Amino acid sequence: MAALTQDLPTVTPEHRLIGLIRSARIDLSSEKRAQADIAVILERAGIAFQREVRLSAEDIVDFMSDGVALEVKLKGARKKGVYRQLCRYAKHPSVQSIVLASSESMGLPKQIDGKDAYFLKLGEGWL
Repeated sequence: MAALTQDLPTVTPEHRLIGLIRSARIDLSSEKRAQADIAVILERAGIAFQREVRLSAEDIVDFMSDGVALEVKLKGARKKGVYRQLCRYAKHPSVQSIVLASSESMGLPKQIDGKDAYFLKLGEGWL
């Protein structure tokens, strides 16, 4: 029996967050409403998280959970500015990986400053 459990893939904190949010119907009328919906999703799943975490004087990430920085951006966010923001987040020791959840498609490298980076397209739960 032990051999079977060794063959199962490990679900990382990032993949768990992404799976939960991807399948949800999130209100995309504003970032604050999207963030509120995500908070409810995480609470219902029993995932510990913090909101509006101050990483430095200029950096406040929307959510932190188990070393994962989750940033929510909706339509109208400037892609270069968002990427620079994620680069700043990646420099903080408390950030182990980054998830960008956005209503607009945006390419991200697999890593930012040595931290795994993931893109999550919001709105898929409505499909």
